[in-house]
Amino acid sequence: MYRKNLLKKKLLEGQPTLSFWSHLASPIAAEIMALVGYDGAVIDMEHGPVDYLGATTLMQAMSGTSTIPIIRVPSNDPVEIKRALDTGVGGIMVPEVNSVAEAEALVRACLYPPQGKRGAASVLNRASSYGLDNVKYLEENGKELLVIAQIENLEAVANLEQIAAVDGIDVLFIGPNDLSGDCGKVGDYSNPIFMEALAKAEDLIKKSNKFLGGLPRACDSAGAMLERGYDFVISASDVLMLRDAALLDLKTNRELSN
Repeated sequence: MYRKNLLKKKLLEGQPTLSFWSHLASPIAAEIMALVGYDGAVIDMEHGPVDYLGATTLMQAMSGTSTIPIIRVPSNDPVEIKRALDTGVGGIMVPEVNSVAEAEALVRACLYPPQGKRGAASVLNRASSYGLDNVKYLEENGKELLVIAQIENLEAVANLEQIAAVDGIDVLFIGPNDLSGDCGKVGDYSNPIFMEALAKAEDLIKKSNKFLGGLPRACDSAGAMLERGYDFVISASDVLMLRDAALLDLKTNRELSN
């Protein structure tokens, strides 16, 4: 559904933002999280169970809130990106953007000609309020869209300065899990190769005209990331919040009953 992107506006005004992962594929959970007041909701189609119809339902559940929906597509595929954009998302997140060519391909997939190569059927889709805002939607051609490229391996870090120079990308998002895996072992955040790559990536992004994005780890809280200059932090997951609250409840009450 066509609307102004309050998340992007906040970033452009220099304010840090907090988003959550939507992994449960539950409209009720998404609505609750959005009502709490997160700036964005990342509907995960790379590692989550939801399809495009399900993603649309999640967005409908959040439409009465200020939370801006983002879809993480499975890959840097123009067909996947096109389908995600047609649902009316406020942001698109793409994994494994490793080179200038891949970054440029991502931007082209997000924009209609002449700036890009996105296929046009906007008059039919939710993105233009099913054609009710079609003229305005076509005129803006991506201006309200937040484009997020994930930096997830050493090749991407090596090419980061050039990737950051690509017009049309708003956020460069460091994926620590995959980056640690590329450095030797998933989750080994004490590996000197990982630590050097992370520090280099953070420094280069902060020196660029892009926003710095990432997610916390056990050894690196959202608060610590914001203090280091992160602009876009995905600080929570509906799955992890439910799991951890349930574990704590069971542990607490089991102990009381013994």
